[in-house]
Amino acid sequence: MMRRVRLLLLTALLLVTGAVMSSAPASAVIGGTKSTYGPWAVRMLVDGKPACTGTAVTPQWIISASHCFFEQAQPIADKRISFRVGNLDMRKGSTVRPIPGKREGSAHADMMLIKVPPMKVRTAPLATAGVHFGQVVRQYGWGATCTGDENSCQSPVLKQSDLRVVRQDDPRCEGHTAPGGSDFCMEKVSGIPAGGDSGGPVMSVARNGAETLLGVFNGSDREQIAEAGEVSQQLAWIRSVTRR
Repeated sequence: MMRRVRLLLLTALLLVTGAVMSSAPASAVIGGTKSTYGPWAVRMLVDGKPACTGTAVTPQWIISASHCFFEQAQPIADKRISFRVGNLDMRKGSTVRPIPGKREGSAHADMMLIKVPPMKVRTAPLATAGVHFGQVVRQYGWGATCTGDENSCQSPVLKQSDLRVVRQDDPRCEGHTAPGGSDFCMEKVSGIPAGGDSGGPVMSVARNGAETLLGVFNGSDREQIAEAGEVSQQLAWIRSVTRR
């Protein structure tokens, strides 16, 4: 029963976020600023076209959003996927591709782990404690910088925005998070993520090199509210998969 509920929720998420890549990239930073740091950030492409964002959590594992790996509710073949790593300008990064058959989605959150050949990048430490009400967090991505045709305004350089964690039962979060669920809800401070940012890192705000990965961004209203899967709740799953 829980598996059926999970599949229904994922189907709804695909429809809500516009993650069908033939029409629009999955949830970029509208507003915000150009990033000057983010060595763990990864740009995902499908058929060579920008699609989502991700995070290197080990030298061979990337975490992103599960819905980024589906098109018309069907899995996207590994051979169509590539990642740009190692540079804040995706045009200058190195390319790595998934190891065929080595990706696994969470049963409880919109998260996917993808194994790739060894990457020479700094990886993101995983948060061991959950976020708290009022906490300011920082989201990163190469996604859309406009509303409307998000394909036309994908950023070639990494951008970031600050958001503030709000309560899951905040009325503004209805349809984005459920109380007691695996996602946390955030309100805009300096920008809002949009198309192309899905799967990207939501980090703690700290000096460079001291940040931790708090969440995996998976959707927003493009105006004020965004949500992300909470890494601390999926820590056991992440560790079990990345040890393989």
